[in-house]
Amino acid sequence: MEGNNGIVLRPGMVHLKGGISVRDQAKIVKKCRDLGIGAGGFYQPGYREGGKLHLKMMCLGKNWDPDSSTYGDIRPFDDTKPPNLPDEFYQLVEKAIKDSYAIMAEDSTIKNPERVLPWMKPDICIVNFYSQNGRLGLHQDRDESQESLDKGLPVISFSIGDSAEFLFGDRSDVDQAEKVTLESGDILIFGGKSRHVFHGVTAIHSNTAPKALLEATNLRPGRLNLTFRQY
Repeated sequence: MEGNNGIVLRPGMVHLKGGISVRDQAKIVKKCRDLGIGAGGFYQPGYREGGKLHLKMMCLGKNWDPDSSTYGDIRPFDDTKPPNLPDEFYQLVEKAIKDSYAIMAEDSTIKNPERVLPWMKPDICIVNFYSQNGRLGLHQDRDESQESLDKGLPVISFSIGDSAEFLFGDRSDVDQAEKVTLESGDILIFGGKSRHVFHGVTAIHSNTAPKALLEATNLRPGRLNLTFRQY
């Protein structure tokens, strides 16, 4: 189902096209840049066996450790505390949920959008910066609390910079996955029955970031992705 500025991809999964203005995208870039150079800022995560992920990561609110797939209040390798979520991020997340409800309400069969896509207030944000050759294999986000997972509280993803090919499906099979292009300013929300959807990034498209964003921020080539969750 497609609305004026968004598409319901499946029950509980909404793609808001251009949901973040270029002005707000620039504010997000600058805020992440400021936080990223401080304590608990950007680093290149890896696994115990030595492999490195093809991205830079920073956690806000709580630290997520890709090696143990657990959350904590301290980042283990340098004993730093993650920065707090900025107030303006809360406001953007709240607007995204309300905009999703508006899109869903255009479907006459959905009487109560909040039953399909539960409301949430984030206390976690994982910020990833993908280089132009960045990838992320199909996976599920299942490390939040059991209560959060049982309620289907959504993951809300902001895309800024170069466009990305985003895959999603019911199983970890690239050949059977559906594909959507996430452009700068797009928001993707998945919760409710779609909370455990497999998803990943298969490609970053070079030179697709908005010119106005690059002029305002001097953002390097790649994609900045913020994913908000409630633990």
